[in-house]
Amino acid sequence: MSDTTRTDPGERWRPQVMVLAFGTFAVGTDAFVIAGLLPDISRSLHIDVAAAGQLVTVFSIAYAALSPVLAALTGRWSRRQVLVTALIVFALGNVGTALAPDYALVLASRVVAAAGAAMFTPNAGATAAAIAGPERRGRAIAIVTVGLTSSLALGAPLGTAIGNALGWKATMWFVTALAVLVTPVIVLRLPDVRLPAAPSLRQRLAPLTDRRVAGVLTITLLAFIGIYLPYTYISSVFATATGGDGGRVALLLLVFGVAGTVGNLTAGRLADRHGPRRVVIGATFALAVVFLAMLPSRGSFPAALVVVALSGVASWSVTAPQQHRIMALAPAGSEPLVVSLNAAVMYLAISLSSTVGAIALTSFHSSAVLLPIAAAFVLAAALLAWISRPAVRRSDEQQPGVAASPAVR
Repeated sequence: MSDTTRTDPGERWRPQVMVLAFGTFAVGTDAFVIAGLLPDISRSLHIDVAAAGQLVTVFSIAYAALSPVLAALTGRWSRRQVLVTALIVFALGNVGTALAPDYALVLASRVVAAAGAAMFTPNAGATAAAIAGPERRGRAIAIVTVGLTSSLALGAPLGTAIGNALGWKATMWFVTALAVLVTPVIVLRLPDVRLPAAPSLRQRLAPLTDRRVAGVLTITLLAFIGIYLPYTYISSVFATATGGDGGRVALLLLVFGVAGTVGNLTAGRLADRHGPRRVVIGATFALAVVFLAMLPSRGSFPAALVVVALSGVASWSVTAPQQHRIMALAPAGSEPLVVSLNAAVMYLAISLSSTVGAIALTSFHSSAVLLPIAAAFVLAAALLAWISRPAVRRSDEQQPGVAASPAVR
């Protein structure tokens, strides 16, 4: 039976949450680095680049499909047990990718790695929120999300450099090493976070029938389709500004990631102070303006750096507040499930953004069309967030003034 005693986390939560951020750095690096390794993968496996690109698609789809399922199956476990198991599965998937002799086995191993990622990332956010307490929830989630932004800004470029120097399989061993390093730290440093009660199957699935949860998930889907359209095709969108120089494209990606880290941390504090819904509305409205401002900036590299930085700040100002919002709607004990649903929708949006972008490019033969389309998606997300009700935990509705949260012991 789990301990439901509430304790004041003080400032002890920060180093514990930082450990979780390192775990998300490992997982994020694996998710983002494959795109930079596609030419080497295609040569090694004797497939074309389009087929190699399916490794990204398979990972994203597997993550989206498995995330809520695994959250439900592991709901009775302690969060520490889930996180350690997730990293072990994730590491095994990457070992399989490094050792697989052919394309089919590489695809299968990416599904295994995605299963580990799908278990880790949502639970890292939910665990961080539980450790930090309700007053610090936004900041805690933001710190965990820093792992993702830093994996984009630092992990993916470093992994790509390793792959270019030593081959793409060396990058898989690098990612495996990151997971192996953080696992014992989680075992030794993370408190035993447990749910206050074991929800029934009906209670576990209840969030899926909640219109407010569905509304938050829809906002996530619309926002991240818009966010990843320009990011996925950044080399095409700013082809004139970069002149096809790979170094300039890499610099744009680095600026996006660094700016995203700043935006993410700022958004976490603003969410705690002013509420996550207001932050999401402001960030998505700002994104719509920035995407339209990219149109006249496509021919100048200095201008491109500025608008990409602004888009990084606004884009990563959506992630943590959306997790904050959906956790507030969860019945007590269902936080990992709803966060996993939100993460699954994010990965679904990433897959859809590449599909929408490909259709748009084929139809209009111009990358410029991606920007108003992206602006339309994030504007739709902003309007939906504007008309939606503020997120209130169901238990709070039943017992005003009482906030249910997972127990930390």
